[in-house]
Amino acid sequence: MRIKPLPDRATHGGVIRRLLAEGVNGDIIDFSASMNPFPPHVMWRPEACDLRDYPDDTYTDLKEAIGSVFSRDVSEIAVGNGSVELIRIYAQVMASNGSRAYIERSTFGEYAQSVRLAGGSVTHNSEEEVDIRYFCNPNNPTGKLAKRGDILNLLKFCSDEGSSLFLDEAFIDLSDPDQTMADHKNPDLFVLRSLTKAFSVPGIRFGYGFGDPRLIEAIEMTRPPWTVNRYAEVYTIEAIRHLPDLLSSRKMIAVEREFLTKSIQSLGFFPHPSSTNFILLDTGKNATDLTRDLITKGVLVRDCTSFGLPQSIRVAVRSREENRVLIEALSECVH
Repeated sequence: MRIKPLPDRATHGGVIRRLLAEGVNGDIIDFSASMNPFPPHVMWRPEACDLRDYPDDTYTDLKEAIGSVFSRDVSEIAVGNGSVELIRIYAQVMASNGSRAYIERSTFGEYAQSVRLAGGSVTHNSEEEVDIRYFCNPNNPTGKLAKRGDILNLLKFCSDEGSSLFLDEAFIDLSDPDQTMADHKNPDLFVLRSLTKAFSVPGIRFGYGFGDPRLIEAIEMTRPPWTVNRYAEVYTIEAIRHLPDLLSSRKMIAVEREFLTKSIQSLGFFPHPSSTNFILLDTGKNATDLTRDLITKGVLVRDCTSFGLPQSIRVAVRSREENRVLIEALSECVH
């Protein structure tokens, strides 16, 4: 058997189920997966989903619901089983053998893995000429948000260079949606969005994106059929109408983020300024050891060693009661 060489698997948070299966204390609070702690209430009935037939693989009704919110045509919308599927498929379509992509050092690991799986290579040198530039806004794990004007300048740079821009806006609904590029039409731009972060339903697995009709056609042709299941389709059609309700979520997240930031600073850690529902902490300690210690105290955080930050952790912003548990656990690890 001959299997082609494969890149290392990207590391992710959200491993709470695996830890529980391994016998970790069932009272653990998951700060490693950055979900909306105050999601809107979406009225839907899973038991009412008709599972007897295949989904419509064109997902016309689903795309029309999304398009009505973002003023985009169905031909400009791609859907997938989570945003990760679209990251993989975009790379298959755009990152051919011999292509080169620019990716920041400390950002979501799936970009680089997807490019390499597709046969392309990755550089962290922004001055190199490349075929694709990946940009996460707000960035994961730093939480830093770039303004729309800066993205427009980056897109112009890509167009002048002859490259394409892959813009990941998975967390922008919990940050500042006024900075989105989802309404901007440019053949060199693909905008990725996630529903599951904003509505705190990672088990649904749904992502979507906007791009030039020719790119969307290629993505939809490459995507395996029926990857968006009926539960995800029905939930999304209802949930997408509740995007305006996320204003309340953002306000409550901002209050808790400020509370967490000040509390963390008082412990001697350095929290990076964040615009969204997670905070990157420079701890001055080995992140893997600290993560292991926090698990024993009932708290799971994201070890950022895989981001190239071996002394940093990322923590989600959760409810006040849960955030107090995190601060108490961190304080015990300081002494």
